[in-house]
Amino acid sequence: MFSLPVVLASASPRRLDLLRSVGLEPEVRPADVVEARRPGEDPVAMVERLARDKRDAVARAGELVLAADTVVVLDGTVLGKPGTPEVAVDMLRRLSGRRHHVVTGVAVAGPGGTASTAVSTEVAWRTLADDEVDAYVATGEPLDKAGGYGIQGGGADFVESLVGSRDNVVGLPVATALELLASVEVADDPWRR
Repeated sequence: MFSLPVVLASASPRRLDLLRSVGLEPEVRPADVVEARRPGEDPVAMVERLARDKRDAVARAGELVLAADTVVVLDGTVLGKPGTPEVAVDMLRRLSGRRHHVVTGVAVAGPGGTASTAVSTEVAWRTLADDEVDAYVATGEPLDKAGGYGIQGGGADFVESLVGSRDNVVGLPVATALELLASVEVADDPWRR
């Protein structure tokens, strides 16, 4: 698909699986970047900046580098990875019966330069019973996922509908990522004009 090696600047097994599903076998080179929101920073600007920071932390000449950062946004509030069962329960109860957005920043680098963008998917959830929330959190699945759920796992049962890229909700809008990688694969040749 690409003539250069592809590097995924992420430890996310979900992003790796998505890339493998389209025939890529990237080198995994996680970036050590502090994933924090700056004061007054819009969630869309934040994920795009974090994706660029991750990309820049691992980029090397002669490679195509892909980085991403995903958050769930509910009423302007960013819901990242809960980390603890208590936080996961709170997040899931807040999302219950509501619409939210999953926003992923995607950034790439290659011989043709750098590029980045953000993709948003609207997700509508059905109303959840407390015992459903507790049972899902008990599986451990929500703890390392933005917003406390995985649409590719048990969280799929909560979704009534979505508008946009399902892959984005998993953690990487694959079509967008491939387009960006293609756009930076080859350095611009001034003689082609």
